[in-house]
Amino acid sequence: MTRRPPVQWSKARSELGDLVRRAAHGRETIALTDHGHVAVLLVSPQVIEDLEDSLAIADRELRKAQGTLGEGVSHKEVGRMLGLRA
Repeated sequence: MTRRPPVQWSKARSELGDLVRRAAHGRETIALTDHGHVAVLLVSPQVIEDLEDSLAIADRELRKAQGTLGEGVSHKEVGRMLGLRA
Protein backbone atom coordinates (compact mmCIF):
# COMPACT_ATOMS: atom_id res chain seq x y z
CA MET A 1 0.00 0.00 0.00
CA THR A 2 1.40 3.34 -1.06
CA ARG A 3 0.56 6.65 0.53
CA ARG A 4 1.21 9.82 -1.42
CA PRO A 5 1.11 13.43 -0.19
CA PRO A 6 -2.41 14.75 0.47
CA VAL A 7 -4.33 16.36 -2.37
CA GLN A 8 -6.34 19.53 -1.81
CA TRP A 9 -10.06 18.95 -2.40
CA SER A 10 -10.22 21.85 -4.88
CA LYS A 11 -7.43 20.25 -6.96
CA ALA A 12 -8.85 16.74 -6.58
CA ARG A 13 -12.05 17.69 -8.40
CA SER A 14 -10.22 17.96 -11.70
CA GLU A 15 -8.21 14.77 -11.05
CA LEU A 16 -10.89 12.64 -9.39
CA GLY A 17 -11.06 9.96 -12.10
CA ASP A 18 -7.30 9.48 -12.05
CA LEU A 19 -7.17 9.48 -8.26
CA VAL A 20 -9.94 6.87 -8.01
CA ARG A 21 -8.21 4.61 -10.55
CA ARG A 22 -4.91 4.94 -8.70
CA ALA A 23 -6.56 4.02 -5.40
CA ALA A 24 -8.53 1.14 -6.90
CA HIS A 25 -5.84 -0.42 -9.08
CA GLY A 26 -2.57 0.85 -7.64
CA ARG A 27 -3.46 0.11 -4.02
CA GLU A 28 -2.60 3.70 -3.12
CA THR A 29 -4.24 5.45 -0.20
CA ILE A 30 -4.98 9.00 -1.26
CA ALA A 31 -5.87 11.65 1.31
CA LEU A 32 -8.06 14.54 0.21
CA THR A 33 -7.81 17.64 2.36
CA ASP A 34 -10.24 20.42 3.07
CA HIS A 35 -8.81 23.59 4.61
CA GLY A 36 -5.56 21.78 5.38
CA HIS A 37 -7.12 18.83 7.22
CA VAL A 38 -7.63 15.32 5.84
CA ALA A 39 -11.34 15.07 5.04
CA VAL A 40 -11.53 11.73 3.26
CA LEU A 41 -9.34 8.84 2.13
CA LEU A 42 -9.62 7.08 -1.21
CA VAL A 43 -8.81 3.44 -0.49
CA SER A 44 -9.10 0.31 -2.60
CA PRO A 45 -11.82 -2.12 -1.50
CA GLN A 46 -9.14 -4.83 -1.44
CA VAL A 47 -7.16 -2.84 1.14
CA ILE A 48 -10.27 -2.60 3.35
CA GLU A 49 -10.96 -6.33 2.96
CA ASP A 50 -7.35 -7.12 3.89
CA LEU A 51 -7.62 -4.90 6.99
CA GLU A 52 -10.91 -6.54 8.01
CA ASP A 53 -9.35 -10.00 7.60
CA SER A 54 -6.35 -8.97 9.70
CA LEU A 55 -8.62 -7.55 12.38
CA ALA A 56 -10.70 -10.74 12.49
CA ILE A 57 -7.55 -12.86 12.85
CA ALA A 58 -6.19 -10.61 15.61
CA ASP A 59 -9.54 -10.73 17.42
CA ARG A 60 -9.61 -14.53 17.22
CA GLU A 61 -6.05 -14.78 18.55
CA LEU A 62 -6.87 -12.41 21.40
CA ARG A 63 -9.98 -14.40 22.37
CA LYS A 64 -7.95 -17.62 22.14
CA ALA A 65 -5.26 -16.19 24.44
CA GLN A 66 -7.92 -14.97 26.90
CA GLY A 67 -9.62 -18.37 26.87
CA THR A 68 -12.90 -16.89 25.58
CA LEU A 69 -12.77 -18.30 22.06
CA GLY A 70 -15.64 -20.71 22.47
CA GLU A 71 -16.32 -24.05 20.91
CA GLY A 72 -16.51 -23.10 17.21
CA VAL A 73 -18.35 -24.76 14.35
CA SER A 74 -17.11 -27.71 12.29
CA HIS A 75 -16.64 -27.48 8.52
CA LYS A 76 -19.38 -30.06 8.10
CA GLU A 77 -21.82 -27.93 10.12
CA VAL A 78 -20.93 -24.78 8.17
CA GLY A 79 -21.54 -26.64 4.92
CA ARG A 80 -24.93 -27.75 6.22
CA MET A 81 -25.77 -24.23 7.35
CA LEU A 82 -24.93 -22.90 3.89
CA GLY A 83 -26.97 -25.60 2.20
CA LEU A 84 -23.90 -27.18 0.64
CA ARG A 85 -24.32 -30.51 2.44
CA ALA A 86 -27.28 -32.57 3.43
